[in-house]
Amino acid sequence: MKRRVLFVDDDPNVLQGLQRMLRSMRQEWDMDFAGGGEEALRKMEGTPFDVVVSDMRMPGMSGAQLLQEVARRYPSTVRIVLSGHSDREYILQLVTTSHQYLAKPCDADTIKDTVNRACALRDLLTSEELSGVVSRIDSLPSLPSLYTRIIQILQSDDPSLQKVGEVIAEDIAMSAKVLQLVNSSYFGIARRISNPVQAVMFLGLETVKALVLSVQVFATWDSRKVRQYDIETLWQHSMTIGMIAKRLAEMEQLRTSEADDAFTAGLLHDIGKLILAASLPDKYEQIVQDCRKSHLPVWVAEEQTFGTTHAEIGAYLLGLWGLPTAIVEAVAWHHRPAECPARTFCPLTTVHVANGLWHEMRHSECQDMGALLDTTLMEDLGLQERIPVWRSACKQILGSGGK
Repeated sequence: MKRRVLFVDDDPNVLQGLQRMLRSMRQEWDMDFAGGGEEALRKMEGTPFDVVVSDMRMPGMSGAQLLQEVARRYPSTVRIVLSGHSDREYILQLVTTSHQYLAKPCDADTIKDTVNRACALRDLLTSEELSGVVSRIDSLPSLPSLYTRIIQILQSDDPSLQKVGEVIAEDIAMSAKVLQLVNSSYFGIARRISNPVQAVMFLGLETVKALVLSVQVFATWDSRKVRQYDIETLWQHSMTIGMIAKRLAEMEQLRTSEADDAFTAGLLHDIGKLILAASLPDKYEQIVQDCRKSHLPVWVAEEQTFGTTHAEIGAYLLGLWGLPTAIVEAVAWHHRPAECPARTFCPLTTVHVANGLWHEMRHSECQDMGALLDTTLMEDLGLQERIPVWRSACKQILGSGGK
């Protein structure tokens, strides 16, 4: 089935240029064009679109207002900004209304890749309800102690950007959000950034201050929402998997950038659990309770309830937000790495091995006891003999308290 893509811009020349530039996509996309927000919404009333690509500054209804309305009426629609305006005021507006930002002028390949990539992971989600839930998300709750520390640093007399970055790199939600923003085309960075500390350095102190204190894209976890869910345990597990994954990447002599990908993928591998617990608290609390009684792996119980797991849900959000492909793949297939097209030792492999060994050594009735190592894949990759070495490194990190 063709993807339905709607382009919105008040400049007819821009729309004509897009039409010409993307003519080769007519076999894959069903494209339509609107000269403003009101016209776009009228077109969407008939048959909703998979993707809306909108300019920001338009007379009448602005791009931010349009995308806000699209999010409310059609939560499953992917929202992308294509704009020539790059001042901080507009960028901060798009943080809560769009999934990705592309800067004008933009070549056809970038638009094609962004739209196709944003849509591809939707195929992992069989539930319209869940894709709508994930598409609506503009921020996720952070560990309260880390959120408080960020506020204290930013409100101090001499705030340190390095310290801010180090705290953000410890938190699942804040890391994902700064990586979403820094990987947008607004910053014109030629490569994808996967290191949260580096991302904060690129954003700069004033932008980070505005994100935290003005726009308030970070929020604290409300423990009353899911009483049976312990975000501290999730945080500790995620940090440890990130550290083990990075260590494995270094041991197998992957590039520094791949080791960064491995750490961030490990940190974010269970972000889908955070999404489910924050967005569907009653259902997820029931899953947690059922797993404690039945000793089922959490991801198996999720699949029985939702038809999908936290892995696909987390990958869908990170893909929508434009995070590096290696990280999205590692999150999507960390339980079932053999299903990923990539058949090499890569960040996905490090996260799968780290997670499998962690559960092997630390399993308990309230954790994913079924998240074991895919030894068949390790044999196929010729890495079977490395498992004892990895196990020893994992024990060393766990023995040091995950430090």
